[in-house]
Amino acid sequence: MAYATLDELKGRLDWELDEDELRIAAGALDDASDLAATYGRDWPEDTAPRLVKTLVLKSAARYMRNPNGYTQSRAGDETLAWSDIGRDAGTVYFSREEIRLLEELAGRKRGIYSAPVSAWGTKLPLCDAAGHVPVDYSGDPFPLFSDGVSPW
Repeated sequence: MAYATLDELKGRLDWELDEDELRIAAGALDDASDLAATYGRDWPEDTAPRLVKTLVLKSAARYMRNPNGYTQSRAGDETLAWSDIGRDAGTVYFSREEIRLLEELAGRKRGIYSAPVSAWGTKLPLCDAAGHVPVDYSGDPFPLFSDGVSPW
């Protein structure tokens, strides 16, 4: 399940791919699509946002330009360096900004979340004055604990 086709990827590269490169490119598209589904969500191919396809193509093209993960290349007096790749060298990857964009497209929001917690022996805010916890059936409320009454 790839969010982009091999022909679309070939259109983003400035050279003709040989047989080995075509095989590698197909794998890169699959890997980038799997990552997009992981960071975003598992969109059906025909209804995925257009930007997902763009990010998959961008990631696969970035990998195809440097599949061995070189961080520096020298040819004569020219030097080309990829100093920002780091641990992602030689892999299909998304940048932090691309990951955040995929999360936003999926409706995920980053941030701090809080969960209600209570210390042992304290009354929970869900309890009524008698120390009962509401139940989802029509019977009597379940006693949690109250003054002088232990749950055990």
